[in-house]
Amino acid sequence: MANRLPARQIVPAGGGRPPPQEAYLNAYDVLVIGSGLAGLSAALRLAPHRKVALVTKHELLEGASAYAQGGIAAVLDSTDSLENHVRDTHVAGAGLCHDDAVRFVVERGRPAIEWLVAQGVPFTRETGGAEELHLHREGGHSHRRIVHAADATGNAVQRTLVERVKGHPNIEILDWHIAIDLITGRKLGLGDNGCHGAYVLDLKAGKVRTLSARSTILASGGAGKVYLYTTNPDTATGDGIAMGWRAGCPVANMEFIQFHPTCLYHPHAKSFLISEAVRGEGGLLKLPGGERFMPQHDERAELAPRDVVARAIDFEMKKRGLDCVYLDISHKGEAFVREHFPNIHAKCLGFGIDIAKEPIPVVPAAHYSCGGLQVDLAGRTPVAGLYALGEVACTGLHGANRLASNSLLECLVFSEAATADILATAPAPVPALPAWDESRVTDADEEVVIAHNWDELRRSMWSYVGIVRTDKRLERALHRINLLQDEIEEFYSNFRVSNDLIELRNLVVTAELIVRSALARKESRGLHFSSDWPDPLPEARDTVLDPRTVTL
Repeated sequence: MANRLPARQIVPAGGGRPPPQEAYLNAYDVLVIGSGLAGLSAALRLAPHRKVALVTKHELLEGASAYAQGGIAAVLDSTDSLENHVRDTHVAGAGLCHDDAVRFVVERGRPAIEWLVAQGVPFTRETGGAEELHLHREGGHSHRRIVHAADATGNAVQRTLVERVKGHPNIEILDWHIAIDLITGRKLGLGDNGCHGAYVLDLKAGKVRTLSARSTILASGGAGKVYLYTTNPDTATGDGIAMGWRAGCPVANMEFIQFHPTCLYHPHAKSFLISEAVRGEGGLLKLPGGERFMPQHDERAELAPRDVVARAIDFEMKKRGLDCVYLDISHKGEAFVREHFPNIHAKCLGFGIDIAKEPIPVVPAAHYSCGGLQVDLAGRTPVAGLYALGEVACTGLHGANRLASNSLLECLVFSEAATADILATAPAPVPALPAWDESRVTDADEEVVIAHNWDELRRSMWSYVGIVRTDKRLERALHRINLLQDEIEEFYSNFRVSNDLIELRNLVVTAELIVRSALARKESRGLHFSSDWPDPLPEARDTVLDPRTVTL
């Protein structure tokens, strides 16, 4: 895929001479792209020692981390052990987890929680005001180890950290800014393999800024919006994965897309998931007539890992022609439901569903990307000075299927590892960076093209690259994606960038990486189930695509 030439000057509205580059150039020690848990925690750890820019597309609370309901997995109970958590992670990951990454994260669980407590996160305590944190149990976990703040953990964590970030003099918040592309020595023709910052569109001012940085952290989240139905916020458009790929980073295991089994099915509900903890606390999946079906699919029934439950629901819906199935927690009583799931209860009640008295209509929806940019245990990519954290990265922790509530823990552990590496590394000099050039592009003539391409891409991914796949469906998806690639790249080359165009360009790259990875895996494993290749191979191997050898 062609890269837009960066060596340009910005032409102001109304024509005339370009303004001086200095008006659009800002220099920082570290540029953090993304304001989820990974980005916020990294910024807070760096700020006492470095000047940090924190870039976020909308407001600070718009990332996927704020939507996390269940909690954070960590071994805190005396009846639990690190080995139990390690084993549960490997089982869920279907043999593809990297043991060094699993142990690296699990062993740092308690300190990660203690750090959040020290920041002031209001985790739920045991009844009666005891000091002990209350622990949920979720699908795939052998013990109670989910630290939570009622049923809105992500929101509680994010709000706490956002307040700390806002008050720090060494952190400059660039909200309503979207990154367009990373600036690398290779793209500038300097011959080095380093990342030197990024071009970022100021959505309110409508101008592109050049952000210079000695280190850059991609923490921009996943790519759920590549699918028609998703639990992710609108900001989850694969930006970091696409930018990293264009900068020269390999990706791994992009075929493993986790579909959350229980997204609220209602015509007016947008991307609202029903937490894993509802099943963990006794919720039962039922058919419209009230019969349970999970015991026929897996001996763990409702406590089976997400991929098993999602496939079971998909099977029952297709077999019986159903629009949805039902998740029933009403038998636990109103007091229990209101105490354990106050936010879910209130949200559903707003749609006319009283979950304390009736079952919840649910369907699977795209939820989490287990693959991403390949990084090491310090969060480093092969591009010097570039780090990737959270859902944008593939650390080896999740393997072929993420164990519930391991994702926020991964964000915390790897943000600490990456920031420690940055602080321990001598800052590299940053070359002079050219400003963005819009002298050879015009305003878009038909914005409707973007909307149509966006819709076609997401429908194709949902129809052909969903929970159950075949080679024929994947090839159909790839054909359509390639046609869209050409149209989008032509549009990008000729018209001024906009938020929708930037996101669409990133989504189509991410979609192709997912499809190519899925086609390369000739087996069924974890979240990737192929009717053509229903059995797992004897040896589990990562699917790695390298931009040096693969051309999109």
